[in-house]
Amino acid sequence: MQQIKTHLMCDEIQKQFPALQANIKKAMQAVDREVFVPESLRHLAFSIDPLPMANDQWISSPLTVAKMTQYLTPGDSVLEIGCGSGYQAMVLAQLFRRVFSIERIEKLLLEARERIRKSGVSNIITKLDDGKNGWKEYAPYDRILFSACLQQEIPQTIINQLEEGGILVAPIQEGNTQIIKRFTKRNGILCHEEILEQCLFVPVMDGIAK
Repeated sequence: MQQIKTHLMCDEIQKQFPALQANIKKAMQAVDREVFVPESLRHLAFSIDPLPMANDQWISSPLTVAKMTQYLTPGDSVLEIGCGSGYQAMVLAQLFRRVFSIERIEKLLLEARERIRKSGVSNIITKLDDGKNGWKEYAPYDRILFSACLQQEIPQTIINQLEEGGILVAPIQEGNTQIIKRFTKRNGILCHEEILEQCLFVPVMDGIAK
């Protein structure tokens, strides 16, 4: 039944996002979103709406997850900043050999780790930290994805951890609007900036919450 619901959800995503690529759709179909939704909201798991979870955080809409994944484009290794429920990381794990995901809220990270463990996926590594620090030990990364909105410029620490020629996708606050932007790293700096679309994400916050 879950598989049927997942396929129907992906069909609805494609209606809303006709440019959805076959490999991204297949990755979305491989992940049971119900596992990543609070039990009280399981009946809404296969809608394409964002859903609330603990600590005033939100599970991104499957439509948003599909778009962010496609904007990123598959590579070998990806650093995700903002693990949240673990849903985005699970989708990325279908397309990348290695997924590294950072979460600053310990409760959310522990829950995400348990969901990932039960799903039997072995190519996701998670860490409790301030996401703006990145994860130097495994750098450089082909791709970096912010799953929360930056209120300021992309930290130089993060740029340093992106592979030359790599792609970074991030929601960025501009005035009263959040914009998803995609950058390519050339000669050590982020360039070839592309404005993709408006969005709504929780903000990137400082520090660790235990």
